Amino acid sequence: MADVETVLAPWAESTFGVWSAAETPADLEKRLPVIRVERIGGADEHFSLHPRVAVDVFAATADGARTLANAVRDALLFLRGPVNGAVIRNVRCDSGPSRQPWANEAVYRRGATYTVSLRGA
Repeated sequence: MADVETVLAPWAESTFGVWSAAETPADLEKRLPVIRVERIGGADEHFSLHPRVAVDVFAATADGARTLANAVRDALLFLRGPVNGAVIRNVRCDSGPSRQPWANEAVYRRGATYTVSLRGA
């Protein structure tokens, strides 16, 4: 069965041209902007998955983080069909992009949560 992190992180990287992964890089400040895609729960069924996914955008400015997070949301809501070894059936935004705290005040973070319904290709 497809792993939502390995499906969406490469999609985000190719779609937005920024570094994307399931983990925050140690050198985050040097790689900005960055998109982190991390499964945080959700349901698994016999033939399909419905994972809940946290998508965090990190940028050097508040406007940059807001713009990229909104663009990611808009693209995810229309994402359907085959993507990196999976078939996306539906994406629901559970909590839209909002400012999130981050230890380094020079890094701006916007986070949102989605439920992605998918199955293996």
